Amino acid sequence: MSETAKTPADFWFDPLCPWAWMTSRWMLEVEKVRPVEVRWHVMSLAVLNEDKLDTLPAEYAENMRPGGKAWGPVRVVIAAQQLHGDEAVGRLYTALGTRFHNEGLGVTPESIAAALDDAGLPAELIEYAGKDTYDTQLRASHKEGIDLVGQEVGTPVIAVPGPDGERIAFFGPVVTPAPKGEQAAKLWDGTLMVASIPGFYEIKRTRTQPPLFD
Repeated sequence: MSETAKTPADFWFDPLCPWAWMTSRWMLEVEKVRPVEVRWHVMSLAVLNEDKLDTLPAEYAENMRPGGKAWGPVRVVIAAQQLHGDEAVGRLYTALGTRFHNEGLGVTPESIAAALDDAGLPAELIEYAGKDTYDTQLRASHKEGIDLVGQEVGTPVIAVPGPDGERIAFFGPVVTPAPKGEQAAKLWDGTLMVASIPGFYEIKRTRTQPPLFD
C-alpha cells in the first residue's frame, strides 16, 4: 500500500441498532484523523435472527418477523444502493440514524421519508420498505459480512486489513460515547493492532451504560 493510499474499513450495519450507530460515528471520526476510507454495507438483524425468533423476547421477535420494523429501513438502504450507487449508503445511514437515535423519532414511515429527503434521495425509495424487490441483494450483503466474522455476533461488523492484506473482521468495537480526535485514533490503531495478531478473537466486558448520543 502506498503512503498516500487509504486503509479500507468495511462496515456492516443495521440502521436499527444504536450500538452500530455509535461505532459508525467513531469511524467517521477516524476518517478525520487517519488515512482511512469507510465502505458501508448493509446487514440485517431480521435476517440474522430469522431462525431464532422463538428464543427472542416477544417484542424484539415481533420487530424481526416479516412485516416488522426491522425490515423497512434495510430494504430502503439496499434499494438506494442498487438504484443510486454505493455512495448513497453512508449518506442515507447518517440521515436514518440521526432521526432514529439522536433525535429519538423512532422507526416510522415519516422518519424514513424525512431521512431520504435529508440524504437528497428520491422520496419514492420509501416504497421499497414493504417490498422484497432487493432482498436477494440484501441477503448477499449480509452474508458477506457474516461469512467474514461468524454467526455468533450482531451488528456492527467491521473488517480491516490483516497482516497479509486479507480482511479480518470483528463484531464491534462496542463503545459509548463515540470517541473523537485522538481517542478515536487510538481505538482505530488498537483495532489494526489486534487484527495483526494471528489467532486473536475477542475482548469483552459487561456494558454498564447505554448508548450516549451526541
